[in-house]
Amino acid sequence: MKMKRTTASLVLAAAAAAPFALAALPARADTVMTQHEPAGVLSLSAQASTDVPQDVVEITLFYEQEAHDAASLTDALNRHAEAALKQARGVSDVTAHTGAFTVYPTTDRDGHLASWRGRTEVVLESRDFAAATKLAGQINATMQIGSVAFSLSPEAQRKAADALTADAIKKFREQADSSAHAFGYSGYTIREVNVGSNNAPPPRPMFAMRAMAAGSAPAPLPVEGGKSTVTVTVSGSVQMTR
Repeated sequence: MKMKRTTASLVLAAAAAAPFALAALPARADTVMTQHEPAGVLSLSAQASTDVPQDVVEITLFYEQEAHDAASLTDALNRHAEAALKQARGVSDVTAHTGAFTVYPTTDRDGHLASWRGRTEVVLESRDFAAATKLAGQINATMQIGSVAFSLSPEAQRKAADALTADAIKKFREQADSSAHAFGYSGYTIREVNVGSNNAPPPRPMFAMRAMAAGSAPAPLPVEGGKSTVTVTVSGSVQMTR
């Protein structure tokens, strides 16, 4: 009998407590529903841009050949690339590295293997346009110039971005101040802000030149880089204040 009374008492106690627990749930839900974002928050974005002369030239040289077997073709391509790289190592202001390397078979009308074709590339990079183009003209006796491209060095981009940052921040603050007054507020406080930069290079110019006969003087290769647009963007949100 004692065990039954104890069990009954526990059941009654739980039943009595249940209404209070259930009644408390709506109160918590009401509290969550009443929370909302503060009013008067404004998202903004401002930019500052400038055109910066490109200071890096990239010259791609290539050599193509056809052979009856892939092994001899690969050896010939490697010899031309190594000779160009060795010649480039003697110029202190120019760096050189290998580019694309391809070897593929060709077939005749009947679908039988006819020969092998291959192409190797060497890429010259430098901030000294005169030194790079002079070297390219010398190597052009054995490798053709396939393309010339210009770009902006990371150092030049950072320097331009540093100079633009203050201007972009000033524009952001001016925009925040004028917008706050336009909405009837007296001022603002910054909630969050992000500062970023990027540069947009123009299309890469490309042209080709025929290989010169051995012993002939290298023809001058006039080059002139374009400009890259560096842009600093300041974006974020402000809390307008009364």
